[in-house]
Amino acid sequence: MPAQPSRKPPGTLRADARENRERILTAAREAYALHGIDVPMAAIARRAKVGVATLYRRFPTRDALVSEAFAEQLAHCVAVLDEGLADPDPWRGFCSVVERVCMMQATERGFTQAFLSQFPDHAAYAAERGRAEEGLVRLIGRAKDCGQLRQDFDVHDITLLMLANSGATAGAGDHAPAASRRLVAYLLQSFRAGATAPLPPAAPLGLHRIHA
Repeated sequence: MPAQPSRKPPGTLRADARENRERILTAAREAYALHGIDVPMAAIARRAKVGVATLYRRFPTRDALVSEAFAEQLAHCVAVLDEGLADPDPWRGFCSVVERVCMMQATERGFTQAFLSQFPDHAAYAAERGRAEEGLVRLIGRAKDCGQLRQDFDVHDITLLMLANSGATAGAGDHAPAASRRLVAYLLQSFRAGATAPLPPAAPLGLHRIHA
């Protein structure tokens, strides 16, 4: 009886297709880090040394490529929030998350835009992003409840913080990480309870404003 041809499990890519996929994702991450997430698909195909048709077979839309390229980084960001929430000292957990997320923003420009963008066609990515937003609300609540974070701090102030960090690091070149650390240290001091007079009302800034 002749041997039956081996069959790949459903969803398994051939070795060459898998290699092309990884080259595309690597090229996308590099291009996004340099130029943001609005890089044309054709430019990413050239960077990956694959045809445009090959790129679109793997990733039929720009949003599909962006969300897949930064899935690992988004998971890392959510893990940072989980670690901050698990810290028995709520203020230390809050500060740690702010410092680490702002450092990611300073060093992973493409990721920041991807995280703050909304991709309605990608439910898994949207769910992870939603979990991150819920984590921020809980993180702020814990720090207020322990009396360390000023009571008029608003969740929208996180967007204000990231806008400031984005502006400070965008023009700092190779010194972006140092600029971020300095700015965040200043701001965290101002966030402490009892440090200053009451603030004006919070501006209603959703996270999508960073990308806009």
